Amino acid sequence: MTRQRILVVDDEPQILRALRTNLRGAGYDVVTAETAEAALAEAAMRPPDGVILDLLLPDGSGTDVCRELRRWSTVPVIVLSAVGDEKEKVAALDAGADDYVTKPFGIDELLARLRAALRRVPQPSEPVVEIGDLRVDLEKRAAFVSGRPVQLTPHEYGMLELFARNPGKLLTHRTILREVWGPGYGEESHYLHVYVSQLRRKIEADPTRPRYLITEPGAGYRLVDPS
Repeated sequence: MTRQRILVVDDEPQILRALRTNLRGAGYDVVTAETAEAALAEAAMRPPDGVILDLLLPDGSGTDVCRELRRWSTVPVIVLSAVGDEKEKVAALDAGADDYVTKPFGIDELLARLRAALRRVPQPSEPVVEIGDLRVDLEKRAAFVSGRPVQLTPHEYGMLELFARNPGKLLTHRTILREVWGPGYGEESHYLHVYVSQLRRKIEADPTRPRYLITEPGAGYRLVDPS
């Protein structure tokens, strides 16, 4: 399943590294650019699903990049602004940016703002994911095993949807908790084990010997095709 691609534009290597690592950990594909020219070229060649854009670039301003993007794209844009850049921040919003985060920023806040911006984009019909006898209808928010509907709580479905969107991928405890429950649950791995056990009882023929939802000791879980 295709993951959303985020274009990160910043000329500070340490910020690029940090954002690349955290965005990938949150399940996004990441491409980077260090200049306004490179950002516009990348966005034109491979249109991203979202843009995180620094306002101060070596060959121009993020405001100019945003204004140029808005000539041909409606991609969500979150600008990064330094304290004191109030006028430039307002100018970027007027140029079409969707939101802003002030440096220094917390990664959880940035991810939350990115998710909110991406949710505002009209989405095509969600697919149906089929893995073995497990079927997850993402549009109807429904799950079936061997054609039989499975009754799930909101958190159980949230976990299953996250796995279905990332089949075969190892999802860490922290990633699952953050994406399903929110930033405040990032370290509550024991809390997660309880819900995983409940989900297994509903989708596995033998929950003690899971074939779909596999544990990666000390790391997290992944949803696999038992065949």
